[in-house]
Amino acid sequence: MKPINKFLSVFSLLALLSMTITSSALAFDGRGGETVVIEADEVIEDDVYVGATNFTLEGAIKGDLIVSAETIVINGTVEGDLLAMGQSVVINGTVTDDVRIAGAALQLGEKASIGGDLLGGGASLEAKKGSVVNGDLVFGSAQALIAGEVGGDAMFGAGAVELRGQVGGNVTAEVGSAEDAGPPPSTYMWQTGIAVPNVQPGFTIDKNAKIKGNLDYTQSADIQIPDGAVLGKITRKEPVADVNVLYTPPTAGEKAASWFLDLLRSIVTLFLFGWLLGWLAPKFMQSVMDKLQATPAASLGWGVIAYAAFFFSLLVIITAMIIGGVVFGMLTLGGVSGAIVWIGILSIFALIVGFVLVTAFLTKIVVAWLGGKWIIGRFNPALADHKFWPLLIGVTVIALLTALPFAGWILGLAVMFLGLGALWIWGRELWQARNTA
Repeated sequence: MKPINKFLSVFSLLALLSMTITSSALAFDGRGGETVVIEADEVIEDDVYVGATNFTLEGAIKGDLIVSAETIVINGTVEGDLLAMGQSVVINGTVTDDVRIAGAALQLGEKASIGGDLLGGGASLEAKKGSVVNGDLVFGSAQALIAGEVGGDAMFGAGAVELRGQVGGNVTAEVGSAEDAGPPPSTYMWQTGIAVPNVQPGFTIDKNAKIKGNLDYTQSADIQIPDGAVLGKITRKEPVADVNVLYTPPTAGEKAASWFLDLLRSIVTLFLFGWLLGWLAPKFMQSVMDKLQATPAASLGWGVIAYAAFFFSLLVIITAMIIGGVVFGMLTLGGVSGAIVWIGILSIFALIVGFVLVTAFLTKIVVAWLGGKWIIGRFNPALADHKFWPLLIGVTVIALLTALPFAGWILGLAVMFLGLGALWIWGRELWQARNTA
């Protein structure tokens, strides 16, 4: 089920982005395309949402700016918050409120001015001399070079931090030691489109730096702090040492007991679900088993197609949801766009839950029940239609086969595809019969 887990992660991000894009509480301006440029003579009175490969702001935005692009350059003015996510984010202009940025290479130019706080995460942050962050700066990254001015407090969690500018408040730095440092980001971030500085591993304070508040840093040894660089109290904390817990490998008996308990849980779970399905929907279960018995090879092939069709269906729903939400949002039909997004989210949620339940339980139960009937039928045909024994024997065999080392996952895939294919054939024939009627 690893593809499901990966897809759920991607879907969660897309769902959040979709709900952000289609918010109906406020009016907004939506932009999209390969390259999006807001020219210097353009003034936008609303919030702006952008999805592009390359985005440049030269003009002014009276509201918030939310942008996702490969390269983002802010040369103009944002009179609200800035939320930017991209491979590289460069701010050369003015943001009157807070800034939240994430990307590989982040840069504040010499004329960058941020009226509120800066919260960011990425591989590298460079705040050039002349840049101003009037609020607090909170950043987690591989490295950070701060040569500009921070009006409030500054907090860092990084492998390398160099402070050359001025901080008006306190500085808290959780910085790795130089001995544990890996290669600098500049060695592997050559596709960002901007120059990435080389920052010395560890925590470095330049002779021209100034911290008006307290300095609280974590290091295994004292760092060199120039005289007069810190006006407040200096506190060094020892890194939290890793506690090496003595690991005792499990014995052969413990491994066997654990394997047996997992097997027993699987058998009991499949049997209970199978018994419940046989009680609630006996005709459905019998029909699906008949399809599998009549067309095992076709069921296997259609099972692979059904598995691929599930992911394709999710992609179609997400694409329609985002496109519909953006289009109706640009037409200022916020209620319609919001309804499209929520219907899409609920549809995807229902589809994922149903698929997980079917592949984890129903497919195994169908194959197990049919297999149990076949096994009992070889010895005692009178018991093949019993409501208890074929299911118990079948789920026991399936649980044993799928628990085998090395080959178990292959057998599990085959069982899943067989069950999915039988369901696909049953559903297709039912649909055709209804259309004919």
